This record gives sequence, structure tokens and C-alpha cells, in this order.
Amino acid sequence: MAYELIAAVDLGSNSFRLQVGRVVGNQIYPLDGLKESVRLAAGLKSDKTLDGPSQLRGLAALSRFGERLRGFDPGAVRAVATNTLRVAKNAAQFLEQAEAALGFPIEVIAGREEARLIYLGVAHTLPNPRTQQLVVDIGGGSTEFIIGRNIQPRQLESLYMGCVSYSLRYFPQGRIDKAGLKEAMVAARTELAAIGQAYRETGWEEAVGSSGTAKAITDLLELNGLNPDGALGITREGLHKLRELMVKAGAVERLQLEGLRADRVPVMAGGVAIMSAVFEEFGLDSMTFSDGALRLGVLYDLLGRYHHDDLREATVSQFMQRYEVDRRQAARVGQTALKLLRQLDPECANEDHPDTQYLAWAARLHEIGISVAHASYHKHSAYILANADMPGFSKRDQKRLAHLVLAHRGKLERLLDEIEDAREWMLIFCLRTAAVLHRARRDSAFPEVKVAVAGNGYRLAFDSDWIEEAPLTAAALADESEQWASLGIGLKVQERRRP
Repeated sequence: MAYELIAAVDLGSNSFRLQVGRVVGNQIYPLDGLKESVRLAAGLKSDKTLDGPSQLRGLAALSRFGERLRGFDPGAVRAVATNTLRVAKNAAQFLEQAEAALGFPIEVIAGREEARLIYLGVAHTLPNPRTQQLVVDIGGGSTEFIIGRNIQPRQLESLYMGCVSYSLRYFPQGRIDKAGLKEAMVAARTELAAIGQAYRETGWEEAVGSSGTAKAITDLLELNGLNPDGALGITREGLHKLRELMVKAGAVERLQLEGLRADRVPVMAGGVAIMSAVFEEFGLDSMTFSDGALRLGVLYDLLGRYHHDDLREATVSQFMQRYEVDRRQAARVGQTALKLLRQLDPECANEDHPDTQYLAWAARLHEIGISVAHASYHKHSAYILANADMPGFSKRDQKRLAHLVLAHRGKLERLLDEIEDAREWMLIFCLRTAAVLHRARRDSAFPEVKVAVAGNGYRLAFDSDWIEEAPLTAAALADESEQWASLGIGLKVQERRRP
């Protein structure tokens, strides 16, 4: 389905943002936006749990966003959460309340996926995307680094350093001195050293900053004439002058500079330290600013899915190639699994239905673990899907795929505590049954299979002639009945007599 209006929600470590866009052809025109300075990362305690006040600030912001999004179709809204909710131990508890407040699902995305989406947003705002760009996005809890050209990233990294975390760690109570500033810059350069050589070897023609920290520094340097010769953006000389002014003032709040916004004061020192380290480590003299950011990238990624340019499809294909999947077997299992699903839920005849998509992807990827070892390969497959970088997929997406693949063989009881959704059990049933039926890995004629919901379970019906000639499959299906019974779900296998 195509939408005229789509929306992105970015649950960042410093700010929560909502962007509503109007779709015209292949372009998105910003229509409305909201920003709340939640400073979620400031509420991350030493035991890596979010404190109560930060959660309340976040929930209040999402409630306001939820009011703006009333009436939006679920498919027209995508909400993503970044570093703080990647690391918080009580993130699941907060997200349950957050989704209720917002009224839409929230995906926690991996660092490299965040970097990809940031670049997608930035690339759509660049005057000349054909040049090779180094994009730096300093967030509240992490900083993303991307090198790309023509909306295609070549390097993607996310480092665990951000303006909120660094401000709290190196500038307590907002105090700024030379020692603290130097310590923060050294710490940031230590993080950058891990990617510096690879990025310099890849190279870039222009450096671009995005999001709040880059915007705040750009404003301070331009509005106060700190850049040399009236240069625009961020310059090495301008950053040096800004650091000197900060140290002289002793605190950001004492700076008498035009364009210094109140919401940026608590996190400014950490942001300047990280940006200065980036300039030093990468040998930059200047950096331009782009209005494109994560939320715009989320919108364009959402638009691509509607136009059948879904990055998740490309990722699945790449994984099949990387792990040398038996494509014919994957196709056999996938076709049968989808036939079963369409019988159980006719709405899944739509190839864009989320359940149809996930079942198809799971079928194509269920044997990737064989590349590690054939024994317990389904466990290897599930581990890869849960932990690998999978562009286009959120961590929740990956967890769902991992569940489907892990459950396609072996004991079902082990997933009883992890899977509560009846729809997910239905997808598992379809994939698992298809894998049993295609155990022989042959392209020979396959019997017609009828499936239906029967009470609290399923009923499978086969031609009697076929089932009598397939004793191995019949035994496997009998074992399946026992597996499903262990969950309290019935499975009846019947013979269908031909007239």
C-alpha cells in the first residue's frame, strides 16, 4: 500500500524526534516535526538500567507524539530506538510502556543499521551525492561514521561515545577545564583509532556532519564569527577557538555566545570534545552540515519498502550467497510453507503481508547454519540471524527470524517461554511442516496438502495413496503430533480418500 503521509519516530539518547513527510513520487517533503529533549542517556545508571525520571520524560514525549500520529495507518509509521535502549538492561520493560504511549511498535536498531539509515537520510540532502562523503553523526550515546557515494555506503561503524555520556563522564556538574577536555578528546581518539586506518584507506572527498551536535557547533561557529574568513560549517580553527572560550568560561552555561540553545547546554562540552577528536584523528580542516539525519533515513527506507526496493530482500539474498544456501531446497520449503500459511489465513495471499514476508525469509535462511556444522545446524542458523549485522532488519526483526529458524526442527518446548504470540506459532507450524515434507530434498511430484485450524491446533490431510507410500514421512508427522502436544497444541494427521 502506498501512503501520502508517512512518519518516523527517533528515540535518540539525547532527543526524541518525530518527522512527518509527504510522499510525492520517489521524494519525501517534510511536512511537520516535533522534538523533545529527553536526555535518556543521562538516566542510564551504573548498573546499566534506566532510572525512573528519564523513563517518565520519555513516556511523556511519546504520548505527545502519539497524539500527533492518531489516525495514521500502522504501516505508515516506523519508530526506531538507538544506543541507550540498545544497552539498557530494563529496555524491554520501558519499551512496553513506550509502545503503549506512542501507539505504534518501536524497533531497537543495531549500531550499523543506525549508521546506514543516517547515511540514507544525509545522502538525500547532499547537493552532489556523487562525491565520496565521510558522514559523522554525534548522538547522545553513540557516534556513527559512514563513508559512501550515491546513497551507497562503503563503510559503516557505530562507536560507543556520545555527547550525553561524555558530558556526564568528563564534565561533571558542567565544569570545563583543560584537563577534562584533554581527557575527553584522548578517550574519543582511542575509540576512533579502531576505525581510523580503514577509513583513511577508503578515503573521502568531503566531510559532512549531521544531527544536533553538528548543527549546534555549526551555529556557534558561524553566528559568532569563530571560523576564519567567514567560512561556513565547522572548521579546525573555529573548533579551537570554541574550546578556548569554553575553558575560559569554565562552564558552557557561562558562555556568552549567540545561538547557544538552552537544551544544548548540558551536552555541549561532550559534543565539542568528540568533534574535536574526529577532526584530529581524521586530519580534517572543515566539515559541512546536512539537515538529513536518522529520521529522514527512516522515512526513505519506509518509502523504499512500498516501492518494492526493500533492503531486507537484498540482505536475505546476500546471506544466501554468503552461506552457500541450497537454493532449490530453500525454494521447496518456502513454497510449501507459504501454501500452508495461505490456507490458514487467506489474507497472507498478499506477498507484502508481514507474516508472509517473514515466513518466506525464514525459509530462505533456515539452513545457513549448515555452513558452520551440520549437527544442530538450526541452532547455528538462529545464532547467526540473531547476532549478525543485517541491513534493513531491526533487532526485533532478527529475533523473530531467529525464533522461526530455531523452531523449524528439534524440540519445541525450549521456546515455550520465549514465544507467546499465536501468530508466531502458526508460522513455525508452517515452516516446520514444510521442512518435514521436503526432507528427501527431491523435486518429484508432491501431493496436495490440506491444512485447517482444528480447535486448539491444526489438521493436516493427505491423499491416502501418498501417505501409505511414505512411511518415513508418516513417522515424522507422528512425532510432530507429539511435539505440538507438549505445548498443548493439537495436530491431527488424516488420510483423504479419493472418490
